[in-house]
Amino acid sequence: MTNITVSVTGVGGTGATFGFGASPTPSSVTATGGVGSPVIQTSIPFVFSVDFTTTQGSTLVTVNHGNFGSNTGDTVVLSNFDFGAGVYADLVTLLNGDHVITKVTNGQYTFNLSAPAPHSVVQSGQADVAYEIDIGLDTVVAGPGWGAGVWGRGSWGSAANVTAGDILRIWKHDNFGEDLIYNILDGQIYYWDASQGFEKRGLPLSHYNSDAPTVARQTIVSDRDRHVILFGANAIGSTDQDKLLIRFSDQENPFVWRPTASNTAGDIRIGNGSEIIQAVETRREIVIITDSSVHSMQFIGPPFTFGVTQISNQTTIRGVNAAVAVGDAVFWMGINRFYAYSGRVQPLPCTVRDHIFDDFNEDQANKVYAGSNAEFGEAFWFYPSASSEENDKYVVYNYEQKIWYVGNLERTSWIDRGSNEFPIATTSESNTVTPLKMYDHERGFDADGEAITAFIESAPIDIGDGENFTFIRRMIPDITFDASDLTATKEATFTLKSQRFPSSGFTSSKALIVTDTTEQNHTRLRGRSFGLRVESDNQGVFWRLGSPRLDIRGDGRR
Repeated sequence: MTNITVSVTGVGGTGATFGFGASPTPSSVTATGGVGSPVIQTSIPFVFSVDFTTTQGSTLVTVNHGNFGSNTGDTVVLSNFDFGAGVYADLVTLLNGDHVITKVTNGQYTFNLSAPAPHSVVQSGQADVAYEIDIGLDTVVAGPGWGAGVWGRGSWGSAANVTAGDILRIWKHDNFGEDLIYNILDGQIYYWDASQGFEKRGLPLSHYNSDAPTVARQTIVSDRDRHVILFGANAIGSTDQDKLLIRFSDQENPFVWRPTASNTAGDIRIGNGSEIIQAVETRREIVIITDSSVHSMQFIGPPFTFGVTQISNQTTIRGVNAAVAVGDAVFWMGINRFYAYSGRVQPLPCTVRDHIFDDFNEDQANKVYAGSNAEFGEAFWFYPSASSEENDKYVVYNYEQKIWYVGNLERTSWIDRGSNEFPIATTSESNTVTPLKMYDHERGFDADGEAITAFIESAPIDIGDGENFTFIRRMIPDITFDASDLTATKEATFTLKSQRFPSSGFTSSKALIVTDTTEQNHTRLRGRSFGLRVESDNQGVFWRLGSPRLDIRGDGRR
């Protein structure tokens, strides 16, 4: 078994402080920042004294380095060893590069080489060691105690060091031209310069100007006036985050943040609520949603640059991605209800509200993701059900037809068609069947050559009161298959289901096959209410449902 033990002692020098317990300082550093926490630069190498031991034939590497600030799944980058000439050159070649940490425990971490170590040696020397930003967690653990935080983060039996609801890693981003400005939720802000290519990583915004914010909840680049706006930022001269403070850069300049008489940089503080949850840009304004109020932010020009007006209070929002803009309207999921804004805020009547919020994982609420499918007039939300830690269900509000529908589908993010021909969505890493996949939606009729079982099913529809039963004897379908493949079998199954009492459930049903030439279907179904399900699982079939009609007459219980 090969074991390489690396002990870090640190070297003298000047530059940035960073997240190691002993607080060593780096040498040969050209940028400010640190390593190993969400508030630092990811790509600065730091020179350390390295002691390692190898046993020929194994790939395992064990690194001794207390308080290195990384977790399982993070990456450590090793380079520029001052040894390795001659007999050890092939070993150093294996050590050079990026390595994914496989286990963290008791101040140590392990990773695997790409091939077994070629030598059993004991060696000391210098090397550049850089830790990328830790990947964070993809699941919230509610409260401290057993199971909170990353497995093996400390010694056996050590206390939890995480805060309830504050461990889910979420990124926010926006484009500044071809460049990218992005931040960890309630963490450091970074700027990536596209002209430097993909070989260069983003640098902290504060690297370019010490007045720039170092922490924020969300980043938006205002499309109309080209300001970089940070929500929930720290004030100039302070490192503490103010979750109601909005800071904005000089117009067309993301690196100037201190207000002067000759620029448009500045800040505004929201006066209602305890924290900004999400900001959404529409075509005419930025709508800011706090935990208890809604505000409109608009560009008004110098000397104040922006103005903020409160437009509603006593509102809620479910998570940091729970709102979506569609044109000049904004839709969002609140706590146990939905809201819409189109000049004024109003609750949305929701016919499926109990279905959603009675089966909802409150601990994972920040995973709720709102999206829109403008082609079909839909705003929707992916959310985690009570038995799931990932988004596994969705609810759709069709704002053109004013109707709601629900379903099961795992998606963690969504972007509507625009620069892309089709909407794009992703799954989660925890999906063991299709981990971390990106999908085109609305492309074709099938799923990678496999037929999709597509269906729509109604809620019970009343057709009789009291002792009055209704008899259904005929259905005239209204369905088209016009866009289907020429070779597809153009048919769908209509299932009529009836029930006698609201709590009895559907007790009888009749399946009717409908093709593109079907004029009517005869059936015999009796009850006080009925439901309709339409489905098809034929390959290459595209169907669109219209308004089916039923031939109904009054009837008795027998």
